[in-house]
Amino acid sequence: MIINEKEYYIHNLHYKIRSATQEDAQSLSEVRVQIDGETENMDREAGEAYIDEAGFKQIINADTESNVNLFLVAEADGRIAGFSRCEGSRLKRSAHKVEFGVCVLKEFWGYGIGKNLLKESIHWADSNETKKMTLNVLETNDKAIKLYKKLGFEVEGILKNDKKLSDGNYYHTILMGRLIE
Repeated sequence: MIINEKEYYIHNLHYKIRSATQEDAQSLSEVRVQIDGETENMDREAGEAYIDEAGFKQIINADTESNVNLFLVAEADGRIAGFSRCEGSRLKRSAHKVEFGVCVLKEFWGYGIGKNLLKESIHWADSNETKKMTLNVLETNDKAIKLYKKLGFEVEGILKNDKKLSDGNYYHTILMGRLIE
């Protein structure tokens, strides 16, 4: 699915949120590896489950043609600062919902990029007869959890000792959902 581009100016940073295009594929591959190495809030470590340019082109193409998927990028200073995806299902029993995921380069934290990617995704979901959005978040990511709750997500469950981080300890994954009336 394609959305209309939207521009933001926050703390002297001008950026836009738009649908991903084929031209973004190589940058997305590089940005994803970088983000995975900058924070333990992601599911992967840097380089794990690597997606190359061709892989991202396939994802972008499929998401663009699908009415149940949305792939957004945040572009700042002519480069990708972050991205998000909503992935739906063609299965009848779960066709009413999409799963949301987001990541932002550390140097762009604090500019509302993650929040605005989520808001655009919520707007898209609300406009497309989606009945539920879901997401997973690491228990230590307090800022994200607070944002998700502020935007209508509720805790639906906890996967105990779900992730092992670099400190050798296990952490819970919080499952959150937002019902759309």
